[in-house]
Amino acid sequence: MLTDQDRIFTNLYGMHDRTLSSACARGHWDGTARIIANGRDWIIDEMKKSGLRGRGGAGFPTGLKWSFMPKESDGRPHYLVINADESEPGTCKDREIMRHDPHTLIEGALIAGFAMGAHASYIYIRGEFIREREALQVAIDEAYDAGLLGRNAAGSGWDFDLYLHHGAGAYICGEETALLESLEGKKGMPRMKPPFPAMAGLYGCPTTVNNVESIAVVPTVLRRGGDWFASFGRPNNAGTKLFAISGHVNTPCVVEESMSIGLRELLDRHCGGVRGGWDNLKAVIPGGSSVPLLPADVCDEAIMDFDWLREQQSGLGTAAVIVMDQSTDVIKAIWRLAKFYKHESCGQCTPCREGTGWMMRVMERLVKGEAEIEEIDMLFDVSKQVEGHTICALGDAAAWPIQGLIRHFRDEIEDRIKATKAGRVSAVAAE
Repeated sequence: MLTDQDRIFTNLYGMHDRTLSSACARGHWDGTARIIANGRDWIIDEMKKSGLRGRGGAGFPTGLKWSFMPKESDGRPHYLVINADESEPGTCKDREIMRHDPHTLIEGALIAGFAMGAHASYIYIRGEFIREREALQVAIDEAYDAGLLGRNAAGSGWDFDLYLHHGAGAYICGEETALLESLEGKKGMPRMKPPFPAMAGLYGCPTTVNNVESIAVVPTVLRRGGDWFASFGRPNNAGTKLFAISGHVNTPCVVEESMSIGLRELLDRHCGGVRGGWDNLKAVIPGGSSVPLLPADVCDEAIMDFDWLREQQSGLGTAAVIVMDQSTDVIKAIWRLAKFYKHESCGQCTPCREGTGWMMRVMERLVKGEAEIEEIDMLFDVSKQVEGHTICALGDAAAWPIQGLIRHFRDEIEDRIKATKAGRVSAVAAE
């Protein structure tokens, strides 16, 4: 169990002020110039040593990502872009950082910007986050007034400017290249890769896009050392992590815990357990709506990290745990996600543009039990034609929940179809 002195986010629940003076009293902005004085190579090496993997869903090693940025400038400016477009259904962790602990993010942006040679950083914040944007802007203004941003930021000798950009509420803009397009004032549509952002990102310049949590943990990791951070969790799944638990638990919450914590331990310790007891559990979506669900029998042994969940054909994603008890109509729940992905597809790629609508309509009929049993396999086959055949991962995100449903709850789908055919409407979900 993670002890309070090992928690990076010291004000996750807003128990203290979010002001600069309060943040400093809790240990933030402590010796920032000293960290920067160690130099770019030292910072990147420590980040690699920490084993931090991207907290936005993909889990790519953060230190490695930073090292892709060109060492020498070819005349083009370098940019750090922070992805605060937290639009994944079920996910509410970055929001807590921005509204209660914004200075962790601002200090992290300065250090990360220096490490990749960026004099400017943009935070792209989700359109619906109105109060969070206000809190973050106040914190940025405080940092400027105190000399922590701007010329000779925090006395480090590095000039660094931080800008806050408000999105317009499109889920697709959480994808890094669609975010860059939107930031440039264009339609939020993903770009083909290569070139990757580290070569040609924002305005065609070398750019790194990182998640809010990935950047916010950086100052503490460097103050305490990469080895300290790597001491939590399993190898290749290191560090502390924010988990956002919602659904059928007694006390839904966002909590910072060690990586590789058991799912049951996480729910029992921090959420008062599953509503109606552990035996009432039906399924869990372990990492936000875009990863396949896990049935109850797998949840007993489930470990909350990237590798274990991948082995179960699911994923940690953003670590947004959505708990469903036996009262859940799981077919209807997955139909609702299919509807979301159909709505949020940008329409650029044919498999996604056509496939998301097609899958949603079949799911609609499965909810009512009006499909044929052969259509279950056909739906799975179509999901495989969408998955992996699109420019960005939205196609995968639309396909995976449906694949998980068919993999684990095929009996329930078949029973509903048979019941409808037999005229036993009681077995069919309510409209």
